[in-house]
Amino acid sequence: VQLQASGGGLVQAGGSLRLSCAASGFAVDDYGVGWFRQAPGKEREGVSFINVGRKFYADAVKGRFTISRDNAKNTVYLQMNSLKPEDTAVYYCARAPRLPFSLWRAQSYYTYWGKGTLVTVSS
Repeated sequence: VQLQASGGGLVQAGGSLRLSCAASGFAVDDYGVGWFRQAPGKEREGVSFINVGRKFYADAVKGRFTISRDNAKNTVYLQMNSLKPEDTAVYYCARAPRLPFSLWRAQSYYTYWGKGTLVTVSS
């Protein structure tokens, strides 16, 4: 099982980026996949989660970020619009085999993690 996050980069505030999480060794429509981020000096936090058609977002990104899934490409995306400097972080994707949806932010449920991709938003 592997997850590979990509698509990060440097963008000005108000801009957009689309992150990709390419999965191998499992089908993304069989598992929950979450996006997390870790800003400098801060703890890693949940950003978004998708499973069986349900989508969840952290309050800080609701209305600006959209999670989606392409089963044919076995990839989960995170479309990030109206980016803010406080969105600057390393973004990770991870797989959760089973979890109560209300606990999607609980990182202990995630058994496989990809290497992160850095998103830098300049003001």
